[in-house]
Amino acid sequence: HLLYDRAGEEHFNCISALHKSMRGGDANASLYWLARMLCAGEDPLYVARRVIRFASEDIGLAEPSALSQAVAAFQACQFIGMPECAVVLAQAVVFMARSPKSISVYSAYERAKRLVLHYEGNTPPVPLHLRNAPTRLTRELGYGRGYQYNPALAHVGPVVQRYIPEALGDVDFFADVEDDWYSKRH
Repeated sequence: HLLYDRAGEEHFNCISALHKSMRGGDANASLYWLARMLCAGEDPLYVARRVIRFASEDIGLAEPSALSQAVAAFQACQFIGMPECAVVLAQAVVFMARSPKSISVYSAYERAKRLVLHYEGNTPPVPLHLRNAPTRLTRELGYGRGYQYNPALAHVGPVVQRYIPEALGDVDFFADVEDDWYSKRH
């Protein structure tokens, strides 16, 4: 007898256990929790959506192909359904469990979101050089003026221009992120 309820506490306990097992790198436990949910009748698309979230939240840039793997698993589940898609989800959760982990993007986004939601004062305007200038009036107002188009300037090296409003200073959402995958490689 399987202890499971698709709308109650065991549903949430099992998905939490799967998430935490993948986060902990335990492929065996990940497979167990997946099998327990699917054998009890869980919607494979629910699991696949959670695997997509996991790929970005817990793996992020440490293994950029994780998101593609998760989305492919979701699509495969849509295409073939159960019981055939169970092995697709198994491959996805094992991939997630065995991948290196990084929460740098997740943490940085949460910091950016906090800044936006709790900014004191008026919202800083979009800098003029970054604004879209589709009309003569907007061009006359200076929209887009001074913008340096990076791809066209690749031959001269990195373009130095400000992309964040002056009022925010030199904000760095990745500061103090211990596993900042990007800065370790650049």
